[in-house]
Amino acid sequence: MLARLEKERLAPSLRASKETLLRRLSLDLIGLPPSIDEIDAYLNDAGEDAYQKQVRRLLDSPHYGERWGRYWLDAARYADSDGFEKDKPRKVWFYRDWVVKALNQDMPYDRFIIEQIAGDLLPNATQDQLVATGFLRNSMINEEGGANPEQFRMEAMFDRMDAVGKAVLGLTIQCAQCHNHKFDPISQEEYYRIFAFLNNSHEAMQAVYTPEEQQLRARIFSEIESIENGLRRRTPDWRERMAAWEREVVNDQPDWHVLDADIKLGSGEKYEVQPDKSILAQGYAPTRSIVSPEARTNLQGIRAVRLELLTDSRLRLGGPGRSFMGSAALTEFEVEVAPVSDPKKKKKLKIATATADINPPMEEVDLFLFPDKDNKRRVLGEVDFAIDGFEMSAWSIDGGPGRRNQPRKAVFQLEKPIDFDEPIILTFNLVMKHGGWNSDDNQSLNLGRYRFSVTTEENAVADPLPAELRHIVSQVPRDKRTPEQEAVAFSYWRTQVPDWEDENRTIEGFWAQHPDGATQLVLSERETPRMTHILQRGDFLRPSGQAKPGVPAFLHALETASREPTRLDFARWLVARDSPTTARSIVNRIWQMYFGVGLLETSEDLGRQAPDPSHPKLLDWLAVELMENDWKLKHIHRLIVSSETYRQSSKAAPELYEKDPRNRLLARGSRFRVGGEAVRDVALAVSGLLNPEIGGEPVYPPAPEFLFLPPVSYGPKRWFVKNGPERYRRSLYAFRYRSVPYPVLDTFDTPNGNFSCVKRDRSNTPLQALVTLNETLFFESARALGRRAVEDGGATDAERMDYAFRRALTRRPSAAEKNELLALLEAQKERIRSGGLDSWPLIAENRGSPFSEAQAGELAAWTAVSRVLLNLDETITRE
Repeated sequence: MLARLEKERLAPSLRASKETLLRRLSLDLIGLPPSIDEIDAYLNDAGEDAYQKQVRRLLDSPHYGERWGRYWLDAARYADSDGFEKDKPRKVWFYRDWVVKALNQDMPYDRFIIEQIAGDLLPNATQDQLVATGFLRNSMINEEGGANPEQFRMEAMFDRMDAVGKAVLGLTIQCAQCHNHKFDPISQEEYYRIFAFLNNSHEAMQAVYTPEEQQLRARIFSEIESIENGLRRRTPDWRERMAAWEREVVNDQPDWHVLDADIKLGSGEKYEVQPDKSILAQGYAPTRSIVSPEARTNLQGIRAVRLELLTDSRLRLGGPGRSFMGSAALTEFEVEVAPVSDPKKKKKLKIATATADINPPMEEVDLFLFPDKDNKRRVLGEVDFAIDGFEMSAWSIDGGPGRRNQPRKAVFQLEKPIDFDEPIILTFNLVMKHGGWNSDDNQSLNLGRYRFSVTTEENAVADPLPAELRHIVSQVPRDKRTPEQEAVAFSYWRTQVPDWEDENRTIEGFWAQHPDGATQLVLSERETPRMTHILQRGDFLRPSGQAKPGVPAFLHALETASREPTRLDFARWLVARDSPTTARSIVNRIWQMYFGVGLLETSEDLGRQAPDPSHPKLLDWLAVELMENDWKLKHIHRLIVSSETYRQSSKAAPELYEKDPRNRLLARGSRFRVGGEAVRDVALAVSGLLNPEIGGEPVYPPAPEFLFLPPVSYGPKRWFVKNGPERYRRSLYAFRYRSVPYPVLDTFDTPNGNFSCVKRDRSNTPLQALVTLNETLFFESARALGRRAVEDGGATDAERMDYAFRRALTRRPSAAEKNELLALLEAQKERIRSGGLDSWPLIAENRGSPFSEAQAGELAAWTAVSRVLLNLDETITRE
């Protein structure tokens, strides 16, 4: 770099001042300004290692992961809603926290990528490794009425390919979805060969738990295991007794004939008949619906109908329902019959009794989660509610946390057998009216996947055995069972032993403590491989030849054995040592964050059409340095911020600005506005309001109410602003609707998560100044900063002004700056003294106990000065 400057007959700039360096370093590494105590500690440290101490301190800060995680989340398309018309909220913040945690722990970058591409395929994958695959699941989801699920699955696949190209490879590859790449040597066939690696996965959602919840779960399961082991020890013949019970139940079910049912007219959902003859509901999820599947059968003498509710990875938490918890409620179940020769002659059949494998106690519908506009009292409970003819009651399949998402079944005995002289059409009316009123807010309680069977045998009842246990009892000989299968059988059988009633009650008490957890979109590999086709013009309706998993020929080879490569092989290929772009891509983006532009300025595209790097040897060296140091990103950060290039002053002679206006020669330090999140975080930190808590659910900062109501929003959206400490969380944790971006961040050019972004735009508009002057949290920050200046800044206004100025800008004010601000302060005090407390709205929040009238006026004047400090360009500039 120095050689380049000498070639251009330029000299490096002098070092920046210690205050400027510490502020620059702090904003760069943790996204927050230094405190006065941190400034003074650095200024008073005369040791040669003083600067490196600050580097180590900031790299070790938990806020480092927040700062740098935000920019990876841009590339990962992270947002808290689905996008498109309905833009439904989604709970995926575990992925955001995984990114922060991984960066704080300095996870090697190659492992960081592997876990995000194929964490679910790693041996004995942990919850964190499954959560990491949310990288590929951050795509938008379309659940509008009429949307084709397969079409938008393809759109999500194209988005994932784009994200892998930009975020990992540093290549634009998306045009190859339609045709051979015009500017880089990647063919359409090669595009779909990469596509094939990602195309064999379920669009899954799973329950996830915080560390505290995981500890609670471990304790619950340990207590249950301890009780069950105690039962085994006190009952030496338990194996013989359980075997006898199994012999009783193994053949206690009638022969069921599974029907080929189909739905001709639904409620806006898309219905897909599965190979096992079940019906899967996808796409739009109405809150209230009546679905009427039909099936033809030649069977006569039908006495009972079985409704099976089945789990599926495409449902929330696996279903079997479509609520955000995967649960469902069936308001009414009705059966109609008609002869095939005259389908209009439908006759409603009377159902005599109903049985189910789950009959929860009666409870009212939670009106917060599933609100009814009329606030009608709706109840959930046993299966009899599904045949009582009362619209306000429904059968619930909710077994509670930890046992909610499993197959369920109900059997409905007919009062009279069905007897016709010809084939019949059976119509099953599934009435589902217990959801809320707003489908845009995940208020559905509909069934997700279901199947119908009939029997001619008398007295049929629902099989009380869970599906997994029924398989074990009927298909797996006792001497062939795994310990896990034996444990499943014992855990159910013990509930059938009358002498163990007390122990069973105690175990139920432990299950009642099980946490609800949260949800996370993840990948899980399909058991049956999905065939990948090359799509003509990228149209999912125009498949052509098959594409096998593979990589572009112009990049390095993918070495595997004779087997077909997997997504895990692809992930490892991405971060192989001989990958020409992966390491270069990430170090170039890191450089971009420090200097405003990368060594290669098109950070999303290192391909053939990209401009030449400004310092190609430096780019290559940094990439190799990363790989040779265990892919540790903090090593690269330490190298850059320790360099003389980084520590230069941004001040330079006019001729240097004229010769190198974009600082591509790096003869001076860089100067630019901090990112949108940091603009807000700086104000909160300077004022002392910032809540430093790391991770957790997204929060709702103050925002105009009309944004979340029609016509601005397609439908009403929940936005629960809080007044406690959560109100002042970092911007990283602000809830992000894709269709209604949080105005503060949107004004300062933050991406909305619609697509992968590896280089933000940066603008300078009057709206930004209006935000820092008038937006609610900026005003509250100004008021808090003014109060701090009065209470902690010193005995005189001059001392307080120094204090407030240093909090905002790190440095001390010049004499001219200080005099100007003191004059402003005095003018505001005089205005309040002459006009009274009602002369200026700014004092409203400072009025009354515990403040006197004079104190309220003093605080109002300091609030005005603080607004000026927070609105200075220098306050939100990283210099």
